[in-house]
Amino acid sequence: MSFYQILLNETEAERQALMSLPLIVQGAQGNISLNTYKAFLTQAYHHVKHTTPLLMACGGRLSGEYEWLRTAIGEYIEEEMGHQEWVLNDIEACGGDKEAVRNSATEGDAACHATEVMVAYAYDMIYRVNPLGFFGMVLVLEGTSTAVATQAGEKIMQALNLPKKAFSYLFSHGSLDISHVSFYESLMNQVTNPEDQQMIIYAAKRFYRLYGDIFKHVALSQD
Repeated sequence: MSFYQILLNETEAERQALMSLPLIVQGAQGNISLNTYKAFLTQAYHHVKHTTPLLMACGGRLSGEYEWLRTAIGEYIEEEMGHQEWVLNDIEACGGDKEAVRNSATEGDAACHATEVMVAYAYDMIYRVNPLGFFGMVLVLEGTSTAVATQAGEKIMQALNLPKKAFSYLFSHGSLDISHVSFYESLMNQVTNPEDQQMIIYAAKRFYRLYGDIFKHVALSQD
């Protein structure tokens, strides 16, 4: 069995726990309010803006044996750079103030505690524990997006009567992003060190929970 398949099998319970959260289920059905959608986008901005810095940090911390992975990270960076601006544009298309979101970085403003913790954990994993663990986060964010983003975007767009330009983030990270998952699978199957494999599994389990906490916060903030 390939390591990628082992990774999926070992984290299936955590994935199901995330996918069964009420907000994700409601979003897939288009059953959320405009304010909830904007709240989701706000939290997305505050973690997506760290994607490129995290990739750079991960690449810089890899040992020489992972030079091939460092090269692949360069491709990831090229693909992901600037995606936070897509999120801000979506917020503006929904009638929100994108500059207010851009300039609000603290818990008391826009970025919630759960978002800050997930981002902090990613940096800590890279700098203190094992940079390979960052790929647990990639599994969670890429896999979740591919599974629900396009469907949710289409349903929410219809329900809220919003223009397509309000969904550039969701649509770009949905079914159109499936090539990223294939790329990720090929990379993970080249990781053969058992300790690194276990760390990726461990981190993915943690990131499923951390990412889920963000959705829980968004749901509670709208109650």
